[in-house]
Amino acid sequence: MIDFDNVGLRYGMGPEVLRDVTFDIPERSFQFLTGPSGAGKTSLLRLMFMSLQPTRGFVRVFGKDITTIPQQELPKLRRRIGIVFQDFRLLDHLTTFENVALPLRVRGREESAYRTDVKELLKWVGLGDRMNVLPPILSGGEKQRAAIARALIDQPEILLADEPTGNVDAPLAQRLLRLFMELNKLGTAVIIATHDLSLMDQVDARRMILSGGRLEIYE
Repeated sequence: MIDFDNVGLRYGMGPEVLRDVTFDIPERSFQFLTGPSGAGKTSLLRLMFMSLQPTRGFVRVFGKDITTIPQQELPKLRRRIGIVFQDFRLLDHLTTFENVALPLRVRGREESAYRTDVKELLKWVGLGDRMNVLPPILSGGEKQRAAIARALIDQPEILLADEPTGNVDAPLAQRLLRLFMELNKLGTAVIIATHDLSLMDQVDARRMILSGGRLEIYE
């Protein structure tokens, strides 16, 4: 589903933040992406989401080279990917319910067709009583859960999650991890970037470790 071949990335004239990165993400797979702060985890996720292009090497998503694909095709491809950003990126003028439902609205679905699904997912992530609240009123942990729900609501083919349990307590982190695992069982390839070793120890999954811009993979 995703294929990196000797990818390098630098910002401007600075040093490379990723060097000779090669890996693939198979269908229905589950993996953790880890490494020290500043190692390039977020940059790697952005390349997978096609919001960055490599300085050198090749990145293919769903079999398409992201450096040559026409710009007008990118939004269609991105809709097949759910992503949880560290900064949440919720729209402050929309309620929690409306933020989570936004991917479905973009696809042209009627609210009557998805209202029950959105409500059930919000309850599952502990936001059942916050669905009509605007993001500025939510706590950091609540915003994170809303962002996760938004990424999951359309059962994407790939889920990219950048520190998805970083602002929640241990019990909720466990619950969210179970949700990611259930989504994976339904067919979604899951990539979770995290510093939380205890979280990774709970799943028998591939670990991709970034250090100094280079990637090592442990199956």
